[in-house]
Amino acid sequence: MTVETHTLPNGLRIVTEHMPGLESAALGLWVNAGGRHERAEQNGIAHFLEHMAFKGTQRRTALQIAEEIEDVGGYINAYTSREVTAYYARVLKDDVGLALDLISDIVLNPIFDPREIEVERGVILQEIGQAADTPDDVIFDWLQAAAYPEQPLGRTILGPVERVQNFGRADFDRFVVENYGPGQLILSAAGAVDHDEIVRLAEKAFGHLTPTSQAVAQPGRFGGGEHRVVKGLEQAHFTLALEAPGYRSDDIYTAQIFATALGGGMSSRLFQEIREKRGLCYTIYSQVGSYDDTGLLTIYAGTSAEDLPELVGLTVDELKRSADTMTEAELARARAQMKAGMLMGLESPSARAERLARLIAIWNRIPPLEETVERIDAVTLQALGEHAGALGQAGTAMALYGPVEKAPDLATVRERLAA
Repeated sequence: MTVETHTLPNGLRIVTEHMPGLESAALGLWVNAGGRHERAEQNGIAHFLEHMAFKGTQRRTALQIAEEIEDVGGYINAYTSREVTAYYARVLKDDVGLALDLISDIVLNPIFDPREIEVERGVILQEIGQAADTPDDVIFDWLQAAAYPEQPLGRTILGPVERVQNFGRADFDRFVVENYGPGQLILSAAGAVDHDEIVRLAEKAFGHLTPTSQAVAQPGRFGGGEHRVVKGLEQAHFTLALEAPGYRSDDIYTAQIFATALGGGMSSRLFQEIREKRGLCYTIYSQVGSYDDTGLLTIYAGTSAEDLPELVGLTVDELKRSADTMTEAELARARAQMKAGMLMGLESPSARAERLARLIAIWNRIPPLEETVERIDAVTLQALGEHAGALGQAGTAMALYGPVEKAPDLATVRERLAA
């Protein structure tokens, strides 16, 4: 595997990795503009803008965009997160030039036709409604808002209905001017790609862009709180969040390994104690989600109204107990899960292209895989214990949905966690 990087004079960064033996390639444009880069009155516009990119450009109609990529058997898609908007494609090696031309066209030349804005507005309102009707989706938005109250990281990616109903062409143009400068763009490609050819195509597509400055995103400040919605559902949905390191922190691998050992698989503590031994739920897991400057350890479970109080208490007890009782076997198993998941995922050119873009965004370099593996292997049992012990004093947030009247409140959870 050969990773190469290049930066255009205007600041756009390019990273490629040639993967011998492949006949296909994945490539995309990762933009440092997501939900946390929106002002309050813009909430939801990064996601709406992502949708509008596919609704026609100065050179192509929406149908032509779809037909051109599918005529060669490829696909094109996009997503918006709280820190990034990504536009990406997968094609055969002979069609890399077409894919890059399509991606640059939809990002740089959208026409924002008022009729298409209205069509897509209806689509997004349906998406918001669908998310609201999906308990194990909406509860994480509530948890995020409780963890980061009154700040960009706490707002939803889709945005509130009242904002989405009023966005117009001028709003999209303003967000692009503010956030889509070449310094915020990373072009990443992996698979059957030639670095020099990608650079040549990128210079042609993006070299004319003028550097601009982007406002610094508001720092994330974990606040904590509780959001509880009582509703007559079949299951009671419970989520708990504790403050965790951001992905630039030296402690990020400790946090990820701890979350894996706690609730990352069928052998994890939460799964074994709460589902396998006691049968209190069907689904329970924990995971770490990290941002540039902060992060969350989140735990989710769905159970019955009657079993919810016991489940919450046992979850908190397992968190506390893990500080003193984590074993070398659990550490080794969690390490193996992390490394295997990472390495297996990197057999896909799409996963590699995304990883390259993410690492350039974080470090402006591509650390060798061996370096990452070494950092995972360097996590000690003592570090896990210290990390778990500190969670008892960390900020805490909780969200509950369904028949949750009997669940303890956040003050009780915090008291039990800190005892």
